[in-house]
Amino acid sequence: MTELRAVSPAAPRGEADGLARSCLPGAAFPLVASPLRRGDASAAPALAAAVRACADEALTSYGAVLFRGFPVRALADFEAFVKLVTPELLDYTFGSTPRSHLQSRIYTSTEYPAHQHIPLHNEQSYTLEWPLKIWFHCAQAAAEGGSTPLADSREVFRRVPARIRERFTARKVMYVRNYGSGLDVPWQQVFGTTDRAAVERFCHEHGIACEWKPGGELRTRQVCQAVATHPRTGERVWFNQAHLFHVSNLEPAVLEALLAVFPEDDLPRNACYGDGSPIESSVLDEIRDVYRQVAVEFPWQEGDVLLVDNMLVAHGRTPFRGPRKVHVAMAEPFRAKAL
Repeated sequence: MTELRAVSPAAPRGEADGLARSCLPGAAFPLVASPLRRGDASAAPALAAAVRACADEALTSYGAVLFRGFPVRALADFEAFVKLVTPELLDYTFGSTPRSHLQSRIYTSTEYPAHQHIPLHNEQSYTLEWPLKIWFHCAQAAAEGGSTPLADSREVFRRVPARIRERFTARKVMYVRNYGSGLDVPWQQVFGTTDRAAVERFCHEHGIACEWKPGGELRTRQVCQAVATHPRTGERVWFNQAHLFHVSNLEPAVLEALLAVFPEDDLPRNACYGDGSPIESSVLDEIRDVYRQVAVEFPWQEGDVLLVDNMLVAHGRTPFRGPRKVHVAMAEPFRAKAL
């Protein structure tokens, strides 16, 4: 992955509105926007307007904007900054990873162990409804690692071999999830309720097939898009999590141990083609290789705020050492047309 260096203040653009704008050397994105006059309270109203304009103008072109050098330290600072651009935030409903709710629809980033790598993905692309915008805030950078790699989903779409792209476009992706059993997020947490009838209503309304298993556990299946069209730019993007949900994403020893206890249908998650036929592991390896080719990576600085267009740019997480605190907020719901 490409290591991005800090923006040089020697050649700022956009001085008229109080922001320096520049791409990081060696990468086409994210755009970095920094205040020219730090700590000047009198410039705050104009700077807020500049942040809004920058987010509106730059996001669809670059896919991601890194706001660096702003006084965003505490959760309250992050919430106020986010609401300059997106006043209404979303709940993390039908999530697939463990998170903690912090305040006002702001969450922790995925709480997987520090040694684990989180593959590049578009948030909630395993559903038919997702946020168009995602905000990240670095409250504490890890001592080592812990970056949030990014990948241009338009470029991923272009680089996925045509035979694979056509197959996925036509056949789509089915996601199979088994909740709880001590292996994955319990359904009560995923759906935010202990009421089975409420779960069934949610599934019916969102095109999800669900079944209750003996012991009160839940299995769901949902067929979703493999590629999508951005509602504003009209561009085609690679937009699914088949490579993340598929059992081939597990370490071989972990998969072997799970299959010694559970049949494949009862694994926490899996992905297949929309008709239920298996996705070839070799195909997913080719897709993973494309993500590796296009990924860019930059080290977090405390106080950084990253705004990502969730359809144009995928994100992930590298392993890390030491404490790390990254907060997340989501905004602007979008629902795909029925498949």
